Amino acid sequence: MSELKKALIDKIAAGTIHVGIIGMGYVGLPLALAFIERAKVKVTGFDIDQTKIDALKQGKTYIMHMGGERVQQANASGKFQASSDFDKLGEPDALMIAVPTPLTPQREPDMKYVVSTGEAIAKRLRRGQLIILESTTYPGTTDELLRGILERTGLKCGQDFFLAFSPEREDPGNKSFNTATIPKVVGGVDPDSGDIAAALYGCALEKVVRVRTARVAEATKLTENIFRGVNIALVNELKVVYERMGIDVWDVLDAAATKPFGFMKFTPGPGLGGHCIPLDPFYLTWKAREYGVATRFIELAGEVNVGMPRYVVDKLQEGLNEQRKPLKGSKVLVLGIAYKKDIDDPRESPSFELIHLLLERGAEVSYHDPHIPVAPGMRSWPDLPPLKSEPLSAKLLSSMDAVLISTEHSAVDYNLVLKESKLVVDTRGVYREPHSNVVKA
Repeated sequence: MSELKKALIDKIAAGTIHVGIIGMGYVGLPLALAFIERAKVKVTGFDIDQTKIDALKQGKTYIMHMGGERVQQANASGKFQASSDFDKLGEPDALMIAVPTPLTPQREPDMKYVVSTGEAIAKRLRRGQLIILESTTYPGTTDELLRGILERTGLKCGQDFFLAFSPEREDPGNKSFNTATIPKVVGGVDPDSGDIAAALYGCALEKVVRVRTARVAEATKLTENIFRGVNIALVNELKVVYERMGIDVWDVLDAAATKPFGFMKFTPGPGLGGHCIPLDPFYLTWKAREYGVATRFIELAGEVNVGMPRYVVDKLQEGLNEQRKPLKGSKVLVLGIAYKKDIDDPRESPSFELIHLLLERGAEVSYHDPHIPVAPGMRSWPDLPPLKSEPLSAKLLSSMDAVLISTEHSAVDYNLVLKESKLVVDTRGVYREPHSNVVKA
C-alpha cells in the first residue's frame, strides 16, 4: 500500500478525514449532512451561490423535504462549514463534485460545470487528495476529461492523487429511502482510487457497491435512468393508443400491476422531469456515436417523451374547441410546476415546456404550486416571463377557461378544482371516474 493511500485510509478509519463537497444542491447538501450525522467527520460545503451559503450559515434550508433542524444541528456540531471561497479547495482530504450536467440546445452533453469545477480544483490540488465525481455523465468523463484537467498540474492520478466516480441516486421526497440508505455505487479510475473511495463512503452510508472501474459506475447510472425513461415512454405511447380506443390507460396499468411477476408499473404523464431521466439517454447516445453505434431504441423513447407536452396542449386545445373557445386568448391555470408530486424541485419539469407551448399559441398562463411560490429562471426556457404562484380558490378556478394538472401535489383540493373549473386537463390520472368537464391527457 502506498504511503498516500495508507494516510487516507487511516484518516477514514480514525474519523479525522476532512470532506469537501462542491455543489450544495439536492445532491450535495444531503450528502454533506449524511457524513456529519453518521461518520461525525468535518465537512466543508462549497457553492458559487452565495445565497445558499448564507442560508446554510444561518441554519436554514432551501430544500423542502430537508428540515432546517438538520442544518442547525450540523452547524451546532462544529463539523460543518459552508463556503463560497474556492481557494479553500486544497484543505479537504477528499473532494466530491456534485454540479449540474445539462444538455446543450443541440441535446449534446454540456460539461462546462464539470470542466470549470475541475479547473478550480486543479489550481489548488495537492498530493494525497481524493477527487470523486458524482454528477451524472457519459462513460469516460472521469478517466478522460476530469483526469486530463487534473493531470495538467503535473501530478499523476493513482500516484499523487486519487480519482473515482460514484453516481448520485437521490430521489427527492422519497420517504422509503434517503442518502444514507440508498446503496452507493463506486468505481475508481484505478484500483487504489476505488479502494479509498469505497472506504470513505462506507463510513457514512449503509451499503457500498464497489464496481470494477469508474466507467462501469458511470454506465450504471445511465442504465438506471434510461430504463425508467424507456418504460415511461412505453406507457406514454400506450396512453395515446388506448385513448383512441376509448380505454383508460390508468385502469389498464392498475390491473396489470396485480401480476406478481414479470411486470413493473410505470405511469404516464405530461413529459419527463428531474435532472436525470430527461437528460441521461442523450448522454449515452452522444457517446455511442464515438464508437459507431446507433442507439435507435433509446432515441425513439426519448422522442416519445419529448413529444408528450405537445400532445397535452393539443388535448387541451381540443377540449376548448368543444366549448367553442380558441386557445389563443384563453386563460389557462397550470397546477404544479415541480417535476414530481410533493417536492419543491422544478428541474427540467415538463410544466415549463407546457407553459412555453401555451404562451406560444397565445394563451394567458398562470400557475399554482403550493411548494414553489416563484417560478425560477430555467436554463432550458430562458425566455419565459416571471411568474408567481396564484393562491388556489374557487374564484381563481372559475375565472379560468382551462385548468391543466401537470403535477399532482397532495396539498391541492382536487374536489374544488373539479367543482369550479370549466375544463380540467388531467395528465396524472387524478380523476379516475368520467366527468363532463375533465379531459384526460
